[in-house]
Amino acid sequence: MTTPDSPSAPPADPAPPALAPLMLAAFTGTMGLMAFVSVAGPLTSLLGLEPWHMGVVMAIAGVAWMVMARVWGVQSDRQGRRPILLTGLAGFSLAYAALILFVEAALAWTLAPLLALLGLVVGRAAMGIFYAAVPTVAAAVVADRVAPAGRAKMMAAIGSASSAGLVAGPGLAGLLGDAGLLVPLYMTLAMPPIALAWLWWRLPPDAPAEHVAKPPPNLADARLHAAMGFGFAASFCVAIAQVIIGFFAMDRLGFDAEGAAGSAGTALAIVGASLFAAQTLVRKLDVAPATLVQLGGGLAAAGFALSAAAQSEAVLFFGYAIVAGGMGMIYPAIPAIAANAVEPHEQGAAAGAVGMAQGFGIVVGPLLGTAAYALAPSVPYLVAAAAMAGVVAGSIRAARRGQPD
Repeated sequence: MTTPDSPSAPPADPAPPALAPLMLAAFTGTMGLMAFVSVAGPLTSLLGLEPWHMGVVMAIAGVAWMVMARVWGVQSDRQGRRPILLTGLAGFSLAYAALILFVEAALAWTLAPLLALLGLVVGRAAMGIFYAAVPTVAAAVVADRVAPAGRAKMMAAIGSASSAGLVAGPGLAGLLGDAGLLVPLYMTLAMPPIALAWLWWRLPPDAPAEHVAKPPPNLADARLHAAMGFGFAASFCVAIAQVIIGFFAMDRLGFDAEGAAGSAGTALAIVGASLFAAQTLVRKLDVAPATLVQLGGGLAAAGFALSAAAQSEAVLFFGYAIVAGGMGMIYPAIPAIAANAVEPHEQGAAAGAVGMAQGFGIVVGPLLGTAAYALAPSVPYLVAAAAMAGVVAGSIRAARRGQPD
């Protein structure tokens, strides 16, 4: 286990991180991303696009996140956390505004579908590129200023804010939908600049890491393999659950398309609430990150197995709630494990490597999940259950080897 005087420990008596503005940044980012997802269906029809076109638009943000997470992390090690975090949030705000204005123009001018698709892809990619800096650098800020034993709790605080955004984005879209299709987007657009101003005011200047002859840890660094593997598996499984539920509701539960959409929306709202509750609980517990991974992985595996067997909407919802509760334990533990495994000047690169692995899971999950679904509706859930069981086994094995937790 990492001790306070180990290489990954922060300097003695560091100033506590500006937690509230970090939480607001995470909340506003996920709220904006999910608010757009909530209006994607109607936009697909109004812009003359095919459903798979919008699938590409949704996926491109994950690809951009995967590509840029480590880049932002390494740059924050070299240039300091504050400038990179402010740049990321400012860029996200501008990219989101540009995307909304493009949608307004595309609807007003009846753009050709190909041009509309191109604009949406560019806009969502820009949002993913810049938002990748926010969770990555926020994790590095926590690692800089919190002792190893307390990192999972602080990561859980930021994670709970992000989970709240997952619920608030679709919820706001539902409440304001009658006022106009783009009204929820304009409302959520107002939030990131507020978070940016608060971070600019509260986040203290920081010095870049001292120059070290060694290059930053790369993806082959054995110290990060456990955290990256857990991060990939968690995102992979969550992505499967998100993309499969609508099909499952139609084919297994017998809903029509409209009913399946409503069922999927309810399930995802339950997921957000369960994630928030679990991460709030983690903040109050004194549990090692490795233990959180093992407990959360076991819960998630059970939830996926229950979902695979579901014959009713209630059982499916219960399964998703259990999955989300487990993921709420795993998510804050993963960056804490990575942070505890590396030295202070490597924190940004480590957080970025984990972010890249998570982004890769978001991209691969829907592809393999839909392929597995072609075999039988329950197969994707069983694949996810097996992956979570693998996470538990991997965490136990790493603990026996004495890797930092």
